[in-house]
Amino acid sequence: MWMTASANTDTPSMNPVLSVREEMDDGLPYAWLGRRAYEPMWRQLRDRAAAVAEDLQDEIVWSCEHDPVYTTGKRGIDNSLDALPAPFVHTDRGGETTFHGPGQLMLYPILHLRRRGMGAKAYLHLIEQSCIDLLAELGLASSRRCGQPGIWLDDAKIAAIGLRIHKGVAYHGMALNVNVAPQWFSAIRPCGLSLPVTNLSDHVPRLNPISVLADKWDEQLNMLLKNV
Repeated sequence: MWMTASANTDTPSMNPVLSVREEMDDGLPYAWLGRRAYEPMWRQLRDRAAAVAEDLQDEIVWSCEHDPVYTTGKRGIDNSLDALPAPFVHTDRGGETTFHGPGQLMLYPILHLRRRGMGAKAYLHLIEQSCIDLLAELGLASSRRCGQPGIWLDDAKIAAIGLRIHKGVAYHGMALNVNVAPQWFSAIRPCGLSLPVTNLSDHVPRLNPISVLADKWDEQLNMLLKNV
């Protein structure tokens, strides 16, 4: 259903324009974007969401990794514990401070919730469920926690979520820790919590490339959207 922009996603994005091909079967248009700097990707999300709100462009799902960055939400606070080893960006999403970078898979659906008749809570539940279903496909039983958005394996957080809805269109999305170096999280209280984070690689010994996981996550999301 998709094609990768780059076979090696550990290479930093020296050029912000990557070769990207979007594919669409019976689901949403989808593109794997490789590794991207955060702020240009954020602008790309905002611009596409604005175009979707005005019916100028279609809904889409993008996946990528980011160059190392710390971000916090619109009403978030700086949860850093020490000097941060990467840039800090105050964004327009919901949620607290977290890390994005190599080894973390980002899922960025841009969906017109108003047109779909879907409320914010229902969408939050749906995108979380897509991650739960992806992990189940890999043999892992994950769960939600009341009052703590995201996905958990036992007592450790494996995926974080932060969304913005403007003019009925949702953007930003969800971050799944695949094989993030642990020192990146040691400089903050991830999402404002003093609880551990975990990686998919800690639980699944042989993982597919992150771009393949991105494709599988997109498939899980599309299956759920077909049933709402």
